[in-house]
Parts: sequence; C-alpha cells; structure tokens
Amino acid sequence: MWFAKKVTVFKKKDRETWLKIRDILRNSGFKGVRASSYLADSLSACGCGAKLDPRNFGVNGKIDRHVYFVDVKSEDADRARKILADNAIEAIVETDPVGKFGRM
Repeated sequence: MWFAKKVTVFKKKDRETWLKIRDILRNSGFKGVRASSYLADSLSACGCGAKLDPRNFGVNGKIDRHVYFVDVKSEDADRARKILADNAIEAIVETDPVGKFGRM
C-alpha cells in the first residue's frame, strides 16, 4: 500500500470540492488515498520570513493560496472517477493551478 503507484484524480485551488471528494472516497472504502495540499506561493509578498502578509487584510479577509490534491492507487483511479461522477462532482486535474500570475 505504501509503495503502490498513485494517480492524481483531483488537483485545484478549491477547498470545498476537495473536502467533498475526500469524504466521498473515505466513505466508499478506498484504501491508500492521499488527500493533501501545498502552498502555491513561492515567496510571500513582503519577504520569505514575513509573518504578516498585506494581501490578507483586504475586504474578504485571508486569501487561501493552497493547491489541494487527491491521489488514489492506479488500479482504483477509474472506480474513483466513476464514484465522483455519480455524486455530480467533476474531478479536475489542473496542470498549472498557480497560474502565470502566481509565480514570482
């Protein structure tokens, strides 16, 4: 299970859909699912060690800059996509979720 080949079925900057997918796959009995996230910003707006980012003090509050992904075992990928389609969830794998303006 630890060294099984994994396939990404979802990768996007969308926390709500990621939570739904994670719960659906967990309740469907999938084993070896990796649902995690990583920070998309390479550097903060005011330096790499800055604790206060001025972009977080806008009208809408703190901005979510994480990219969320779900990996399943390669033999379970088709079944996972079918279960997500049955639950009316589009499993999107973005090739560049940060976008051209997200890189410094």
